[in-house]
Amino acid sequence: MTERERTWRPLFQASRHAVASGHYLASVAGERILSAGGNAVDAGVAAGICINVLLPDWTNFGGVAPIIIYLAERREVVTISGLGRWPRRARLEHFRDELGGIPEGVRCAIVPAACDAWLTALARYGRLTLAQVLAPAIELAEGFPVNDDLARHLAAVNGSLRRWPSSAAFLRADGSPLRAGDTLRQPDLAATFRALVEAERGAAGAGAERAAAVTAARDRFYKGDLAERMVRFSREQGGFLELDDLATFSVTVEPAVRGAYRGYDVYACGPWCQGPVVPQTLGVLERFDLAALGHNSPRALHLILEALKLSFADREAWYGDPDFVDVPVAALLDAGYARRQAARIRADRAFPGMPEPGRLEDGRDPRRPAVAAAGPGAYGSDTSYCCAVDAEGNGFSATPSDAVRATPLVPGVGVVLSPRGSQSWLDPAHPSSLQPGKRPRLTPSPGLLVKDGRLAMVFGTPGGDVQPQAMVQLVCGVLDFGLDPQAAIEAPRVASESFPNSFFPHHYNPGVVRAESRLPAATLDALAALGHGVERWPGRSELAGALCAVQVDGPWGRLAAGADPRRLAYASGW
Repeated sequence: MTERERTWRPLFQASRHAVASGHYLASVAGERILSAGGNAVDAGVAAGICINVLLPDWTNFGGVAPIIIYLAERREVVTISGLGRWPRRARLEHFRDELGGIPEGVRCAIVPAACDAWLTALARYGRLTLAQVLAPAIELAEGFPVNDDLARHLAAVNGSLRRWPSSAAFLRADGSPLRAGDTLRQPDLAATFRALVEAERGAAGAGAERAAAVTAARDRFYKGDLAERMVRFSREQGGFLELDDLATFSVTVEPAVRGAYRGYDVYACGPWCQGPVVPQTLGVLERFDLAALGHNSPRALHLILEALKLSFADREAWYGDPDFVDVPVAALLDAGYARRQAARIRADRAFPGMPEPGRLEDGRDPRRPAVAAAGPGAYGSDTSYCCAVDAEGNGFSATPSDAVRATPLVPGVGVVLSPRGSQSWLDPAHPSSLQPGKRPRLTPSPGLLVKDGRLAMVFGTPGGDVQPQAMVQLVCGVLDFGLDPQAAIEAPRVASESFPNSFFPHHYNPGVVRAESRLPAATLDALAALGHGVERWPGRSELAGALCAVQVDGPWGRLAAGADPRRLAYASGW
């Protein structure tokens, strides 16, 4: 065991259970649920829904929430897609030819999926009732103090909030931004949570078992009065959502994508999101002795950046909703393919931009959609993360997202309609092109490690296209360089932009590498000498992600949790 590096925050070590999330109060809520007898799924769902309340600048109950769950008794990993679909009335040609792009507002809205994801996880794998799990979120929706970060983020989008009268809950009475110390109240959202509890209790009173009662609550959101309010508002605002889009929607529960790294199984959600980028990249990096190069050395960072570029090239060529496109996941994660990809990396020169996608042994020709004109694009600044591990060894990992600034709140419901349509393409040749009923390719993508059949780590981060890059650097920090989770999380990071941005209009910034300025100047100069176009971030940039992780039965004890000081993330447990 290596000596711990000094960190801003201590490594959180626990012997029974642990939670880490993007907000300190959400982590406390998860801990309350675990201490009350809930399992990791109960705690993770409670923390995730609290994040929807506490971080409206990053997430929403009407947004997205992809989930990975490790079931200790079965030694099984499952995923819940937590991603909505385009309404049936949406047409690529309308956006391309009439709107000239994918605008903000309800026209870019897809079916809200977070509610279904949270409640599906709870119904299938939880232990407590929805009323118990929702109790902390209801308390918070009734009012909590605004902190400096939330005040700053809401002030930055004050113009968007003011143009939508229904979003006035996030403004002062005079229309000015909320200030630190103000109380944020979300009465419509609290009423929605109570309506779900009411539906659960009604079903339970009629004799339904726990899981069926939770499903009855879920159905009120997608088939009842709440659905009618969402559809009515969408129509009034010029959106495409219809009752049938909600009534026929359900998240998918499916096996996880699996790769391998240094004797660990690396799990991710499927290619309807960018999740496979993490195991793909690690599969390439396994062909190199990173440990011998030194943590955050120029050569190690160069290899990580180049391996990421190769995976992002495959993401652009192949990833999309597998209900609509054939994604060769097994071939992309094959060890032989990883070796061939590794051989493409030059030790003395960086790829000048996004490389060509790799060649598959079966000869399938990857799609080569048009790449947007070069130019810097905005980083995805929404999204959060939560994870939990319980005493039985179950693990929960989720990446909720969708902020209040991109679409207005639905009156009487208190949620936004997920604006993830902005992650579709208007090029029919792209595997994630817009189609009715299709899921956009999602950036949020939680992670999970298993060792010899047992849970080893849950981890994830916000950050748009930075997410898999930060996650890869975390895994390498822990497995290659022997860092504990907190030290690996706090270490300075780099991020490539050599691929089209996932958000419309999908800007492309070839060759550019963002690097936190805590990295030594000599390291950054060495990367530049290799051809990386280094541009500096501040020393601790929230754009570099906000990782959380819980390591299980590692060198630091039964449970070792870390949370990123780049944002409001904290760990809790016992």
